[in-house]
Amino acid sequence: MENDKYSLLKASVQEIIDLIAAKNGKEANNKLVEVSEQLDDLLDFSDEDDDLIEISKYQVLLNQLQQKIVGMNGQS
Repeated sequence: MENDKYSLLKASVQEIIDLIAAKNGKEANNKLVEVSEQLDDLLDFSDEDDDLIEISKYQVLLNQLQQKIVGMNGQS
């Protein structure tokens, strides 16, 4: 079960990356918000250091993707 939640997160993040590559900023942003909410839920119920480290990695990645989306929308 532990790996399942991270597998789903990884797939969702890949979907965001694919949407960015397809220049679909609106859908990428919507998916990013959805994944951010999932991460927040995981963070609320996690107290293991390993989980917190893994979650923080995804938070940093999502922040980078959000900056990319904002930059993409600014170029339109």
